Amino acid sequence: MADEKDTAAEAPKKSNKMLMIIIAAVLVVLVGGGAGAFFMLKGDSAEAAEEPVKGDVAAVENTLTVNLADGHYLKFGFALQLTEAAGHDGVDLSQAMNLAIETYTGRDIAEFATEESRNAIKAEFLEKVEKAYEAEEQQMVMDIYYTSFVTQ
Repeated sequence: MADEKDTAAEAPKKSNKMLMIIIAAVLVVLVGGGAGAFFMLKGDSAEAAEEPVKGDVAAVENTLTVNLADGHYLKFGFALQLTEAAGHDGVDLSQAMNLAIETYTGRDIAEFATEESRNAIKAEFLEKVEKAYEAEEQQMVMDIYYTSFVTQ
C-alpha cells in the first residue's frame, strides 16, 4: 500500500513539471511572435512614411527623335510624375530631355523589342532623372510615363 501512495504522489509532480514546460513554451512563442509582428509593422510604417506623395505631371510638349544604331531611330515623348514636394510652380524639363537623349541615343533597336528590356532602359532613365531633380535630399520625380514611343 505504501508503494501505491508513493506513485500517486509522484504523478502530480510530473504533470506539474510538464504543465510548466508547456506554459513556458507557449509564452516564448507568443512573446517572440508579438515582438516579430511589432518590428515588421514598424518597418512597414517607416517605409510608408518615406514614400513620396504624387504631385503634378509635367509633360514634354514635343516628341524627341534620337538616332539608334544601324540607321534606326526612336521617336518618343514622356512626362514626369512629380512628387508633392516639387510644388506647383512647374519644372524645367530641359535637363530631363537632355538625359533622355543621352540615355536612348545609339542603342540597338533590338533593345526595344521586349517589354523587359524597355522597362530596364526606362528604369535607367528614371534613376538619372531622379538624381538630377533631387533638391535638398527630397525626391522631386517619382516616375516617368511614355506619351508616345515609336521605333523605325
